[in-house]
Amino acid sequence: MLRIHFTGADLARVHLAREPDPVWETLLSLHQLTAPRRGLPVFAHWRRTARAGLAAKGLAGPVRMLSVLAPASAPYWPDFLTPGASAGGLETAMEELRATPRPRLRRELDRLAGTRKLPRWAHDLAAGDRTVMEEIATAFRLVHRTVVAPDWAGTAATTEADRALRTRTLRDRGVHGLLDSFRPLMVWRPPVLHVRYPEDRDLHLGGRGVRLIPSHFCWNMPIGLADPALPQVLAYPVAHPATWAPEVTRERRAQALATLIGRTRARVLASLATTGTTGEIARRLGISAPSASEHVAALREVALAHSRRVGPHVVHTLTPLGAALLSGDLPAQRPTVLADWS
Repeated sequence: MLRIHFTGADLARVHLAREPDPVWETLLSLHQLTAPRRGLPVFAHWRRTARAGLAAKGLAGPVRMLSVLAPASAPYWPDFLTPGASAGGLETAMEELRATPRPRLRRELDRLAGTRKLPRWAHDLAAGDRTVMEEIATAFRLVHRTVVAPDWAGTAATTEADRALRTRTLRDRGVHGLLDSFRPLMVWRPPVLHVRYPEDRDLHLGGRGVRLIPSHFCWNMPIGLADPALPQVLAYPVAHPATWAPEVTRERRAQALATLIGRTRARVLASLATTGTTGEIARRLGISAPSASEHVAALREVALAHSRRVGPHVVHTLTPLGAALLSGDLPAQRPTVLADWS
C-alpha cells in the first residue's frame, strides 16, 4: 500500500494530464509485451501487431535495453527514465533524459543493480557514458514509433474517456470528489490517498501536489516515482471498452459505419477510396447515377468527400477526414466537459 499524504496546498496542486504521456506509455507498453504471465486479452490484437513490427524492424536490441532498465513486474526502475518534461512530448522528455546529472544516474542505477545483475553498458551509463545515454534515447524513439504511435489515436481515446469522467467529477464534486472517484483502485480517506501498490510506504507531498496520468498500458495498479524528493506523478490504469479500436475488425467497423450514416452512403464512402466519377461509382455499387450523386453531395457537405472537375468529368475522392473515418484512425478530440485543468 502506498499512502499519499496531502496538505491543503497539495489539494490545490492536483493536476490531471492533458493527454497520454509518451514516455510512460512506451515503457508500460513494453511491460505488456515482455511480462511472462501478462496475456491480457484486451491487448491481444495490439500485441501481435507490435511484436510483428518490432521483428520486421529488427528492434530486439532497443527493446532489450529498455527492458533491462525498466523490467516488467519489477519493484523498482530508475526515475530518470520518466522525466517530468514528458508532459511536453517525447522529444522534450528525451532532452531532459540526456541532461540527467551524473550523481543521480549513479544513485538510481546503483539501486537497480541491488535488485538484479546489470550488463556492462549499464555500469558505463552510471559512470556518465553519454554514448549509452544517446542509445537509450534512440531506443525510446524507435520503440515508441513502432508499438505506441501506430495506434496513438486509440490510446488517446481510452485516456480521454477517463479524463472526461474525472474532469466532470471535479466540476461537480471538487478535488475531494475527484480523489474519491478512483475507488476501488485508490481509496481517499482525507487527507490520505491509499493506493494499491507493490510496496508499503508513505509519501508526503509537502505542498508540491501531484500530476495524475491516465494510462492506456498501465494495468492492475498505479505506478509512481520511487524518489520522494522529485515532483510527484501517479500513472493509473484506465478502462478499456470492448469497442477499443485495435479489437474492432474491419467488418465490424464497416457495420458500425453503415448504422451511423446508412448502408448505401457507407458503401459510397468506401468506394471513394478509389477515385471515380458519379457514373463509375453508380456502376460499381449497382445504384442509379442520381442516387450516387446525392450521396456524394451529402458526404461532400460534411468534408468526407472532395469533387473536382477534370476535363468533361467531375471526379470524386476521399478527403483525409473521410479516409480516417473509414480506417477508424480519427484523431482524438477533447470533449468540452470542462475547460483545461492542468
